[in-house]
Amino acid sequence: MSLHDEVDAFLEDFKQKARVFEIVFYPRLKNTDALLGLGIAAQQREDLIMDLAVENYYRGPTQDNDPDRPAYYEFGANIKNQEIYIKLSLGKFNKSPHCISFHFAEYQLDYPLKEK
Repeated sequence: MSLHDEVDAFLEDFKQKARVFEIVFYPRLKNTDALLGLGIAAQQREDLIMDLAVENYYRGPTQDNDPDRPAYYEFGANIKNQEIYIKLSLGKFNKSPHCISFHFAEYQLDYPLKEK
C-alpha cells in the first residue's frame, strides 16, 4: 500500500469513527490558546479536522510512547494565515478517536503528499 493510500485510509477511518463517537480533544493549554488565537469555536476546530485531506499529511504513523495507545498521524493546515499542527489517533477499538494536538506550529511543516 502506498503512503498516499495509507494516509487516505487513516483519514477515512478517523472520520468514520468521529461520526459515531465524539472526538476526544486533549485539554492542553496550547490547544486552548490556539482556539482563542484563531478566534474559532470548538465546533469549528472539529469541522476543520473533518475537512483534512491527504495533502495535509505531515508525518506518521508514529507509535505513541505509551505502548497501549495506538499510533498517531500528524497533519498541518493553514487557518487564517496561521500554520496549525494537528496530531490525530484512531483511539482504541470501539472507542472515540483522539485529537492530541491542535495548536500553532512550532516549526515549519513539510507536506510530502502535497502536489508541488
